[in-house]
Amino acid sequence: MSVRMRRIYDAPESDDGLRVLVDRLWPRGLAKDEAHVDEWPKGLTPSTELRTWYHGGGSYEEFRHRYEAELDAPEAAELLDGLRKAARRKRVTLLTASKRPEQSHAQVLLELLKG
Repeated sequence: MSVRMRRIYDAPESDDGLRVLVDRLWPRGLAKDEAHVDEWPKGLTPSTELRTWYHGGGSYEEFRHRYEAELDAPEAAELLDGLRKAARRKRVTLLTASKRPEQSHAQVLLELLKG
């Protein structure tokens, strides 16, 4: 399975494969035609309430726990399964605007997809 994570502000690379934006909001200052996003599954992103809680000073470990619980919901679970299937066929690049991707929901997704 080939999955990686990158910041969406980084220039696309030829080996990105399927480029999937995993943020609920479109990144500031980035034109949609410049982003080269193939999929934008908003149902896979953390809820607004969870994002607000985390950015308000919540711990990453608790955020991770709550986010994984949200990913058990039927729509999110189906989308996650779709990404797993895609990653078995080709590289999937998870894209995020997060300034600290390693402490974000994108990292949680990356780890879940890699198993």
